Amino acid sequence: MSVEQIESFVAVAESGGLRDAARRLHITLPPLSRRIRALEDELGTELFERRARGMALTPAGHTFLPHARGILAAIALAARSVAADPPAT
Repeated sequence: MSVEQIESFVAVAESGGLRDAARRLHITLPPLSRRIRALEDELGTELFERRARGMALTPAGHTFLPHARGILAAIALAARSVAADPPAT
């Protein structure tokens, strides 16, 4: 599972569809769709219910969302910590 897949999952979950999530992530629809499908394949479950007008989280998606947000928050905190603490010379 990659950071890009997790970011993509959160973006789709928050925007409710691929088109708005793709704009938010500055990517096109095909790679975004592949990221979501690869994440679902890796987890062995569907995270979204595909609808005619967008996507809705499945129960598994609702369970995964707070974990995904936590992972992204931890990565951001780690990056800020390293940037705030320059190496000794």
